[in-house]
Amino acid sequence: MRNIFESLITSPKIFRNRDVLRHSYTPDYLPHRKEQIESLASILVPALKGETPSNVFIYGKTGTGKTATVKFVGNQLEAMGRKLNVHCYVHYLNCELIDTQYRVLATLAKVLGRNVPMTGWPTDQVYEEVRRAIDSRDQTIVIVLDEIDKLVKKGDEVLYNLSRINGELERARVSIIGISNDLKFKNFLDPRVLSSLSEEELIFPPYNAEQLQDILEQRAELAFYEGVLDDDVIPYCAALAAQEHGDARKALDLLRVSGEIAEKENADRITRDHVKKAVKKIETDHVVEAVRTLPTQSKVLLFGMIILTESGMRKFTTGEVYAVYRSLCRKLNIDCLTQRRVSDLIAELDMLGIINSIVISKGRYGRTREIKLDVPIEPIKQTLLEDYRLEALSVVERSMRSVTSLEAFEV
Repeated sequence: MRNIFESLITSPKIFRNRDVLRHSYTPDYLPHRKEQIESLASILVPALKGETPSNVFIYGKTGTGKTATVKFVGNQLEAMGRKLNVHCYVHYLNCELIDTQYRVLATLAKVLGRNVPMTGWPTDQVYEEVRRAIDSRDQTIVIVLDEIDKLVKKGDEVLYNLSRINGELERARVSIIGISNDLKFKNFLDPRVLSSLSEEELIFPPYNAEQLQDILEQRAELAFYEGVLDDDVIPYCAALAAQEHGDARKALDLLRVSGEIAEKENADRITRDHVKKAVKKIETDHVVEAVRTLPTQSKVLLFGMIILTESGMRKFTTGEVYAVYRSLCRKLNIDCLTQRRVSDLIAELDMLGIINSIVISKGRYGRTREIKLDVPIEPIKQTLLEDYRLEALSVVERSMRSVTSLEAFEV
């Protein structure tokens, strides 16, 4: 029997190293970020002299090179520390995942070599473990809090404590780097925290199409075998990403997914058509992820819209959606929200780009929303049915599929 991997191994080689195109990769050189790199390095250089660097807030839209720049400078700082025999370390925390005071402190304690559980201890005790670990020798610790706004939304106590930790240290020093896409998040900070943390600020502007093209060319040289890219692929990816506020992450994703699609199609070159397919795939993947994280009531509501669409209705009103939603709630034996609350959920789905709705006037009969689905139905339906609480919807859908009259949803 033929091994299933034979055809995959012998297919045309596209990628030399696809990881180069992932967000987590830190290149040896960052095009068009020299000014930001030098500014951050000048802020952190006191760490190499046994002095305390200033705290820094870094702002910029998604994909403007904030995290890559901080990691690049951090790696250079640690390398120079080793060369000069100076204890200087950078610890990176993603606050989208580590989003509470306890988890931040417990994670820091662990990377500093202390055995602290991720739950169960008093926060003061965990903080004391962190303080002792930092002060165990003459060293400088740079704590990077990426997506810091996610942490602040759940409280800024940990920032208050960390911003004042230098006053409790005898031998060591701490500097904090906060990275955020949200320029307004400082409005949520306690003024005392703000005065301690906001010592230096760096703004990262979006990339333009020409700069994105340089970035892609640099990565493509490492990521792909020679001759597999059509000449217009990189300019096309760069132009598309430049429309999205100069997002380098989107540009890299487009290039990588285009290569993966070419690979699956057994093509020997990546073409503009592969990029067009990549655009659709990435958009669908983003929507699927958004749907997967919706609350149960919104999922039921969205499934009702799918039923209406599949019954032949391209557009429907809030009242029509509510009739189907209410029927589904009864069949699933879950609480039914009021029509006013459902209108709020519809507005949220519209904001996420899952549906498209406009308010239309009915004259003396008031106003209503005219709604239509703005996403591919099949992947969304499969994602909704992944939720164990909604498994019964597949049975409900089959019983309703032949129904086109709204009166059938009224009981």
